[in-house]
Amino acid sequence: MCYAIPGRIVSLNGKKAVVDYFGERRTVRADFTDLTVGDYVYAQGGFVVDKIDASDALPILEQWKDTFFQLALRDAELARTTDKRHEGEFAQILSQAEDGSSLSHEQIARLLNANLAEQGLLFGAANRLRHAHLKNACCVHGIIEFSNICINDCLYCGIRHSNEKLSRYRLSVDEIVDIAVHAVKKHGFRALVLQSGEDIAYSTDDFVNIIQNIKKQCGVLLFMSVGCRDLECYTRMYHAGARGVLLRFETSNLSLYSRMHKGAKSDFSARLELVRHAKKSGYLIATGSIIGLPGQTEIDLANDILLAKSLGADMYSFGPLIPHPDTPLNEIKPVDVRMVLKMIATSRLVDPDATILVTSALETLDRQGRRSGLLSGANSLMINITPSRQRALYSIYPRRTDSLTVEENIDSTIELLHELGRAPTDLGR
Repeated sequence: MCYAIPGRIVSLNGKKAVVDYFGERRTVRADFTDLTVGDYVYAQGGFVVDKIDASDALPILEQWKDTFFQLALRDAELARTTDKRHEGEFAQILSQAEDGSSLSHEQIARLLNANLAEQGLLFGAANRLRHAHLKNACCVHGIIEFSNICINDCLYCGIRHSNEKLSRYRLSVDEIVDIAVHAVKKHGFRALVLQSGEDIAYSTDDFVNIIQNIKKQCGVLLFMSVGCRDLECYTRMYHAGARGVLLRFETSNLSLYSRMHKGAKSDFSARLELVRHAKKSGYLIATGSIIGLPGQTEIDLANDILLAKSLGADMYSFGPLIPHPDTPLNEIKPVDVRMVLKMIATSRLVDPDATILVTSALETLDRQGRRSGLLSGANSLMINITPSRQRALYSIYPRRTDSLTVEENIDSTIELLHELGRAPTDLGR
């Protein structure tokens, strides 16, 4: 199964290409490949990642043709059947967002305070807005967790430096490259996240070699999630061929950030500076916060959404705190799954064109988390392709839903997406 549908280039203007998918057209950047009008390409996140021969592309498109439109009809039907009542102050905020008007800080906080009776309206409005702006495309990324070693001691994280109960691992440069290439060539992934703790054993040269060696062997959009490295590191990774950065700011509340990140090697301002540098460099930015930190309020969460937007987030990543038994927050009560869904939905109303991720932590919190998240305005998922032995040790939170094989996870993901009318592909914007 492919996680990008090939499209045909219908026009070129420098590094900008217009790609046609069954009559739908998207503008993408062509940074890596020499192209001509008529070429067939794979695109992810607004970037051409690979060129495909017409003899290979046409059979794929023939297989997809009927399915593509069937899924689109199913998604449109589900979006239409959501509750559209617009009475009262809460519903008026939803109408304002659906009409394209910006929301105030107070209105965002009000949405996050939605009671049980109002939540259906909120989730329905977010799903309609997602469909109106982005149709039924759903990004499916693979994630490789290549090291659980971290120099930081964040209070909420199971791989924190002080956790002496955790067995540690570190994959070699060659192992990371082999896993990534296998994921593209065997399983059809066209976007991968390379993630680790802040493991300083990997040098900038190591990351550059990883990126270059993967890109030499296959076409794929690479997101780097390696924490607070220096600006030069991120600049060099970009020039090597990485085009995405996943770096959460964790919380917009400076006081709360300081309490949660005791012993951190970089402060809050440095983290934001790095995100801004990455955005200016041309990266796609995936960022967001943790929901459920002790002392966090709906005002804080509203600020989190606004901060992510102000940073130019291309992808919003808001995940729940799931207390780890080997951290100082082991007795904190897990956040209500409905709060996570409200964050997803409100983010969609604030930024209709964004990619919004359903994190694996949400599925751990609630077995129906993926489905609920997608019906609350999200349009992106991740499949863990870390080898099973290391996957069990990347214990950032407990009870991770990682028991399925990669093949089983792909099958269950495709089944869910088809049920909801989503195409497992990223057409870009």
